[in-house]
Amino acid sequence: MRPGDQNKEYRRRTEAGVATLIEYILISGVLTGLFIVVLLLTNTHFMEMPARTITYSAYTDISNGVSTRIVDIYAIAPVNGDITSRFDIPDEVAGRGYLVEVGNLYSEDLSAQTVRISGNSVVANVAIAGIGSTRRAGGNTTGSGMNRISYNSGGFV
Repeated sequence: MRPGDQNKEYRRRTEAGVATLIEYILISGVLTGLFIVVLLLTNTHFMEMPARTITYSAYTDISNGVSTRIVDIYAIAPVNGDITSRFDIPDEVAGRGYLVEVGNLYSEDLSAQTVRISGNSVVANVAIAGIGSTRRAGGNTTGSGMNRISYNSGGFV
């Protein structure tokens, strides 16, 4: 027999096993926390931001189209009389509806007329080119259904 405590070696090995277990638990906990953070940010960076970028581009394209239609109506407008044009724009962009507003949205300056499309915290503003200082445009619509642009030489009440 050996002199001294017979279980001395046994205690060292037990503490080493507990240390390894605690290290495993801590590393797994930190990695799980990082995984959760990455998982939450993935939706924002890889899905929502590209959707907003595409939505803004689509809103800008639609605004340019509406602005062009307004200028076209102005170009063929009769001196006396009225004219109406019907057109269709997309019902939804990225699965959501939107609002189209036309007119002096920021000031009383006639040359500052814009077409604004807004929806889902995304807003696109496009100036109405060519008629800002001579004609006043105004109104609003949504993307659903057929839309129309009307001109009356006497003005609308």
